[in-house]
Amino acid sequence: MTSKHILIVAAASGMLCVALGAFGAHALKETLSEYGRVDTFELAVRYQFFHTLALLFLGLDTDRKHSLSASLFISGILLFSGSLYFLALTNSTTLVLVTPVGGTLLIAGWASLLWHFIKRA
Repeated sequence: MTSKHILIVAAASGMLCVALGAFGAHALKETLSEYGRVDTFELAVRYQFFHTLALLFLGLDTDRKHSLSASLFISGILLFSGSLYFLALTNSTTLVLVTPVGGTLLIAGWASLLWHFIKRA
């Protein structure tokens, strides 16, 4: 994955974070409140946004290759935040076992980045 690809994904994800956050706070507020899932939805947006910022920084660092970390972050966002969005919007626990897998991928992304910095030092 090139820096350009990482930046494209980061920009798209950032746009989605703002759109989903606004949509959740306004259009979906009644549904999320009814299911008691406002906090779940906000957690999904927050984690997606944090890792979107991480992707942005990885993409801006053109001197180093961060493809593994970026791929782990992207996969983690999709599984972690995606499963939380699904839970918040449907109140279905069908994908509940996917959430920790996504969280593990996010942790692995940070571990990969840490390993890269240790090797570089």
